[in-house]
Amino acid sequence: MRRLPDEHRDAFRAPYGRLHPSIGAMRSVLEGRTILSVGDVVTTGLVAEGLFPTIAVVDGFTARDVPVPQVRIPGARVIHVKNPAGFLTDELGRAIREGLAAPPALIVVEGEEDLAVVPLALAAPDGSILVYGQPGEGVVGSLIDDEQRRRAAALFDLFVEE
Repeated sequence: MRRLPDEHRDAFRAPYGRLHPSIGAMRSVLEGRTILSVGDVVTTGLVAEGLFPTIAVVDGFTARDVPVPQVRIPGARVIHVKNPAGFLTDELGRAIREGLAAPPALIVVEGEEDLAVVPLALAAPDGSILVYGQPGEGVVGSLIDDEQRRRAAALFDLFVEE
């Protein structure tokens, strides 16, 4: 299990990709691509637009403590994991790799899913797009390539082993 030290939290405030005002505004970027999503609101929005993520990581809450209805992705198998806030667990990493190996998958996190962007970007196939919400600003889309993986690896290196 890896923990994000408080002194490195600011590294996660800037969007990891391009910021869009809404899912609808980025529809042309998403169509025809493998979509990976993190967050209940974004995943629900994608499904409402008929854009089904290959892998979705959710925790049943928005804004950290407001419960939301369970996301449903047709045909997706559900994988339950534990991942405390501020951490990346080995269990979460295994679930992401398992989901990518046999998609579609809905990974339901007991704890916090926000930091799943990092291991998801590291494991994602080239050309896929990682989508997550940027609170109060919009939706971030990150087209996965070697450069984005290097950025994700640099973020992962900020975590400490516990």
